[in-house]
Amino acid sequence: MLFLGLGIILLALKYLEIGPVALWDWWWVLSPFGLAVAWWAWADWSGYTKKKAVEKENARKQARIDKSRESLGIKTRRR
Repeated sequence: MLFLGLGIILLALKYLEIGPVALWDWWWVLSPFGLAVAWWAWADWSGYTKKKAVEKENARKQARIDKSRESLGIKTRRR
């Protein structure tokens, strides 16, 4: 997401001819988009994206369990 945001900012600066970015070659301005594609390809290939989704789901599940136990007056386990 960082690469995508940086690419959009650089693209706007180049298009509007603001600051030193106006003098840069286009491949410098567009390179963050290539890095973003490479990052997303690696994250999907390595399982990083799925791992983060599972961790988030497990945290939500544990929060629901803890909230239910608290409402029933049962002490939650400490991990």
